[in-house]
Amino acid sequence: MVAGQESDSQADRVFHALADPTRRDIVTRVVQRELSVSALAESYAMSFAAVQKHVVVLERASLVVKERRGREQIVHGNVETVRTATRLLQSYEELWRCRTEAISTILLDAVLAEDVRA
Repeated sequence: MVAGQESDSQADRVFHALADPTRRDIVTRVVQRELSVSALAESYAMSFAAVQKHVVVLERASLVVKERRGREQIVHGNVETVRTATRLLQSYEELWRCRTEAISTILLDAVLAEDVRA
C-alpha cells in the first residue's frame, strides 16, 4: 500500500471509504461481528439502498467482504486491510517524528552555539 500505482490506488480507495462517518461505523460494526446488509440498514436513518451503496464502497476498498447466504448478504470486516492502512499511517507518523526530532536538534544546536558566543 506504500509504493506503486496499484498500491496508491488501493490506499486512495481505503481512505476515501473511511472518510465517511457512516462507512467508518459500518466497518466498526462488521469487524466486531458479521451482519447482514438488512441488519445494518436497520441501524441508520437512511434507505436500504443507501446502506447498500456504502457497503459497495467499503467492499471495493477491501475493508469488508460480502457473501451471500441464502437470501441474505452477510458482511464481515477485512481486518488485514485495516492493518495495512494502519501501517501506512504509522509510516507517516514515523516520518514526521523523525522530522520533528531533526528540527529539535537543529534548534538546540543553534541555541547552544548562541550560548557559546555570548
